[in-house]
Amino acid sequence: MRRSISASVFAVFLLTTCLVGQTRSEAPEFDVKEHYTKYEYRIPMRDGVHLFTSAYVPKDSSRPYPFLIDRTPYSVGPYGVDQFRTQLGPSPDFDKAGYIFVFQDVRGRYMSEGQFVEMRPHIDNKKSSKDVDDSSDLYDTIDWLLKNVPNNNGNAGIWGISYPGFFTSASIIDSHPALKAASPQAPMTNLFMGDDAYHGGAFMLSANFGFYAIFKPQDNPQLPPKASVPFDYGTNDGYEFYLNAGPIGNLSKLLEGKSVLFDDQMRHDTFDDYWKARDLAPHMKNIHCAVLTVGGWFDAEDLQGPFTTFHSIDKNNPGIFNALVVGPWVHGGWARYDGEHLGRADFASNTGDFYRKNILFPFFEQHLKGGTDAKLPKAYVFETGTNVWRRYSAWPPKDAETRTLYLQANGGLSFDTPGSESSAFDEYVSDPSKPVPFVNYVTQSVPQEYMVSDQRFADSRTDVLVYSTPVLQEDVTIAGPLSPKLFVSTSGTDSDWDVKLIDVYPTDYSESKLDAQRPEDRNKPRTDVGPPTFAMGGYQQLVRGEPFRGKFRHSFEKPEPFTPGKVDEVGFTMQDVNHTFRRGHRIMVQIQSSWFPLTDRNPQTFVNIPDAKPSDFVKATERVYHSKTQPSGIVVQVLTNPGAAEEHR
Repeated sequence: MRRSISASVFAVFLLTTCLVGQTRSEAPEFDVKEHYTKYEYRIPMRDGVHLFTSAYVPKDSSRPYPFLIDRTPYSVGPYGVDQFRTQLGPSPDFDKAGYIFVFQDVRGRYMSEGQFVEMRPHIDNKKSSKDVDDSSDLYDTIDWLLKNVPNNNGNAGIWGISYPGFFTSASIIDSHPALKAASPQAPMTNLFMGDDAYHGGAFMLSANFGFYAIFKPQDNPQLPPKASVPFDYGTNDGYEFYLNAGPIGNLSKLLEGKSVLFDDQMRHDTFDDYWKARDLAPHMKNIHCAVLTVGGWFDAEDLQGPFTTFHSIDKNNPGIFNALVVGPWVHGGWARYDGEHLGRADFASNTGDFYRKNILFPFFEQHLKGGTDAKLPKAYVFETGTNVWRRYSAWPPKDAETRTLYLQANGGLSFDTPGSESSAFDEYVSDPSKPVPFVNYVTQSVPQEYMVSDQRFADSRTDVLVYSTPVLQEDVTIAGPLSPKLFVSTSGTDSDWDVKLIDVYPTDYSESKLDAQRPEDRNKPRTDVGPPTFAMGGYQQLVRGEPFRGKFRHSFEKPEPFTPGKVDEVGFTMQDVNHTFRRGHRIMVQIQSSWFPLTDRNPQTFVNIPDAKPSDFVKATERVYHSKTQPSGIVVQVLTNPGAAEEHR
């Protein structure tokens, strides 16, 4: 789990040693201790550093087994050969099928030696044994395991979610000959370009501070603490906490002298050499194993990473099996949840179980054990709105047509070019002292539900622009990235432009089953006044939302101020979607200049934001233009017949 993790959730992850499957609520169906023997090793790397590694070996020695490796910065505990995990593999099917499960503390974390480096940069040309990275560490680990753990079949696989997903991606570069399969899941790939740290140049405030308040530098080797102490916000309202903190530079002093990891993220607020060295995409080369990259449409932490990883592997490693899976899941939800709904968004089936049994397990069985061909397509993606799985031979689908949803006068939205000849515009006043919240309820952290949260609270604000289509007369399916192209001006010298694509439900939409009255309560006499009912009619479901910091409109490396009042073009790319807006629904776009405290506040003056003073935060009048000569809109990829575009078995 990565940055938007709350303190309480992070504590759970430490206690369960970041094995996501262990957070499932049901009692284990399989007794690990009865079927596996546990060993602990300190495996030497080429530079002399030893990495703590635990291995669970099947007691049944009648056949050899492949290695399945998970490398993590969150501890491989429980420690001690007599202390066992309750689940070993990505799902219970793996435990029953038999693998040699290997868990490793990465450099500088918990019981491993060495220095921890945030997203350790890959070294393409290693000149000596001192040139080490995650690729060389996995290579040395596999080499040692093959020679020292008996009854292996000579094959190895690796998997991991979030930070362990990054370690999966980073470890398979220049892959060991015995490495046959890898599944990077929610892998961070470029923290500045759309993963945890920055989106569109805007700092993901609540997620990063919440994470680094718990994830701090360590003196190693060391065991995990017996109890995790959560950060004391002094309030249950994150909006209040961050607003009262003032400029984000004030937050470092709240981390008790251990703010170095947070400071690195906050203060490197342009795409500088710090981030370029940690951009994994250009280094995804010499990969010789099969790769299955997994992500979730509603992953608040690492939605971009899976797409960047998938495309970079495709580009640099022709000829290998390389596939993408994306379902209607939150961060890591595919490993531990049913995936039948997210908040009030309903997906109509147990998508998590379908994935675990029909996609992930067959993938590893095929490539590590020579099992039946899993017959997986290039892209196995879930289409929200219609709630069906699609199989495509490419992502985005080859049949997708590029079209633009244009902003229109009087709050209209359509695929037609605006008809106004003049410089038509809409405007609002953005006030940093009263930023637009990202949810309409109190929370300290980033609730995973926000990715589909009802936006009706925002469209009534005077600092949010709202554009909507008429009621759709036929389905509209959008598959692929979204690219806003806005013509804007500001009375300030900088501004954020936050764009949200929204599915508006019909006014007569049936209530959510989560809100439905229980049958046994229907005939009971009312004894008191209950809370108001929640109406799904008119629900404004967020489909995709992204911020963009305007000073980066020409370059993420060299920000530039706006000239007050001058019309400028702002274009950027939002993460992919695969969503059908059903007949009877409407498509809505909302535009605003704050999204707090999901992102930090833009002072709306051109300053170095980590060093901003309270006096730098000023109101600004923001304008968005929509005419023939200044046609603001969102470029989308439309599939007219998704079923026909599918790759059929």
